[in-house]
Amino acid sequence: MNDNELIFEFESGNEVIDERYDLASRRIKEMSEEHLKNKEFDLYFHTVRDFLQMMTETYDWALNKGPEQDSFEELKKRNHDLYEDILPENYDKSYGNPVFACAKLGDDHGKLLSALYYEMRYLIVSAFELVKFDMVIRMELFLEIYGSFAYADAEDKLPSYESVRQIMYWFYSDYAEEERMARFAQIVNPVKDFAREIIMESDLSDVKYLYKFGEYITDNEIEIARHLNSLPEEEINKLADTFTEGYRIGFAATGKDISIKSTASVIYVLGFERIVQKAISNLEKIGMKSSVYRSLTSTFFVEGSARRTAYCGAVPNKQFDYDHKDDFGLFFDAALMKRKLEAVRAAGEKYKKEAKLYGGPAVLEGFGEKPFSPEPKKEAIHLDDKQKKMLGEYKIQAGLIQNEYIIQKERSFTIISFPVPEIGDRFSEIFDEVVKINTLDYKLYQTIQQKLIDALDEAKYVVVKGMGNNRTDMKVMLHEIKDKSKETNFENCVADVNIPVGEVFTSPVLKGTEGTLHVTGVYLMGLYFKDLEIKFKDGRVEEYSCSNFDSEEENRKYINDNILYNHKALPIGEFAIGTNTTAYTFARKFNVADKLDILIAEKTGPHFAVGDTCYSFDEDNDTFNPDGKRHIAKENEVSAERKTDPDKAYFNCHTDITIPYDELGEITAVRENGSGVTIMKEGRFVLPGTEELNKALDE
Repeated sequence: MNDNELIFEFESGNEVIDERYDLASRRIKEMSEEHLKNKEFDLYFHTVRDFLQMMTETYDWALNKGPEQDSFEELKKRNHDLYEDILPENYDKSYGNPVFACAKLGDDHGKLLSALYYEMRYLIVSAFELVKFDMVIRMELFLEIYGSFAYADAEDKLPSYESVRQIMYWFYSDYAEEERMARFAQIVNPVKDFAREIIMESDLSDVKYLYKFGEYITDNEIEIARHLNSLPEEEINKLADTFTEGYRIGFAATGKDISIKSTASVIYVLGFERIVQKAISNLEKIGMKSSVYRSLTSTFFVEGSARRTAYCGAVPNKQFDYDHKDDFGLFFDAALMKRKLEAVRAAGEKYKKEAKLYGGPAVLEGFGEKPFSPEPKKEAIHLDDKQKKMLGEYKIQAGLIQNEYIIQKERSFTIISFPVPEIGDRFSEIFDEVVKINTLDYKLYQTIQQKLIDALDEAKYVVVKGMGNNRTDMKVMLHEIKDKSKETNFENCVADVNIPVGEVFTSPVLKGTEGTLHVTGVYLMGLYFKDLEIKFKDGRVEEYSCSNFDSEEENRKYINDNILYNHKALPIGEFAIGTNTTAYTFARKFNVADKLDILIAEKTGPHFAVGDTCYSFDEDNDTFNPDGKRHIAKENEVSAERKTDPDKAYFNCHTDITIPYDELGEITAVRENGSGVTIMKEGRFVLPGTEELNKALDE
């Protein structure tokens, strides 16, 4: 088998898979004539059967070039039909909703069969991509479970909860390796790339191309594409050049050799294809072939987070994603954890050569969607304490294994974000303002930020306090600088890997870092947190609370699941001061502060990140500021353990929490002798040489 065939061995053309697919398709079709005595379960299985029948028809349609031949209106209707059942207006009566499934099928069977339906919906993207293997294994799973109900139904019984759970357990165990290999290949071995071919070969002036991906498409994605089509070519080139130049500079700024890499992944939200098309061409000019891989909504890959992390269209129903983020908890035990880690290792070994050539992701994010606050449901699957601990351990171990193949200290990345039409009626104006923010003069900020760094490098620790209703009171310990002429604690961050420009950041010393971090309201990874408060002792999370829900238990669980990611405690990985007052003023002018992407939001005030440092897996590479000083604050007491006990050094998460300027009382750098220099006071920069930053605040 040659390299080009590696990622296709489970696709169409494999005689065994073709035969299994034909058998499963025929059996599903035959089910239309059969009925269980138990009417509730009969309705469930026929509802899912009808969906699977639609998927086999979709496969045939895609195989026969239906996306190219149908009209815009026909494509729009088909897209709606595929996702109709789980849309918010229909969700109350969908088996995808664990509340409805449990009410109709009983708590135990309802949870299992709702999770089964979630997995079946993965067939949508498999049908569009013509991946029969992914379709057939899921159709066979459905038929096996249906068979167990049909057999028991003949005796007026139900199969036991455990017998059904075991069928699903072995499905996720048996196919763990194949699914992981296919995914890893999509990232590092872009020989054939479904999405890239659409982007590069479609007529982007005709927005019906959006329906070729198989993702859910709304007016949001259509209007993004139409807006970009209205822009002149030179504007598109400018945006794409900013994006890809950030990627290139990321290697240069950290002293990494981009010439030894030949693959970069492009991650984005649908609608931005015109920029992405140019970006892919730009990357090819510097010797990088792009992989464009999809965000996967399968229990094989969704492990505790509802956030989509690769290319995707609109999310049909964020509550649906949230309800099923812990479905793997039905099966997650020590044996399955071992199996999943073996799969990570096997994928790395199979694509070792390709992984070595992978340079990292270039990410284009969209922001401005309506904020989402999830509804916690007792009927949804929840991890128990043992599973939460195991999940944390699994992610650490999986990260360490993957780092053996995709070596972090050799790769880089870049991230940029743009608004989407859902942000409001003034979308065009907002888009233009964000373009300006993303292309600000980095040299101006570089000079001003050096003033901040010079003052901060005199300090032993920094005090950060809130004002008004903000209760923040933090003491942040800094590393000891032995040679101030050659060393620095803070990185002067301009527009390279992290666009837009505008922050200085460090990894604090944990011992002695303490106090309360509070924000009255903040969106993190698309989720809203009200009155978020985290207390730290020796740089580690000690207590935490918010007021999203009436129950304190639910509030703590919400934070544990979505900030701590089920770790008992996380350290502070980063302390930063955002300097992009232009972005801050823009957000207030258009009243979109609550919708900003974290890339922009983190530049609009000081922020703390809990989890890994910004330098995780890259601590031993020397990096320098533009003034030539070497960063010495690249690790803390936790990440330092990588040298003796790497299992304890990393958490594979990093969540930035920003205090906006209007909630900021002061930032003061305190020297060894107790004297201090004030950096900011009551939301304004007061350090000499930084006054220019206040001009935007006065607009």
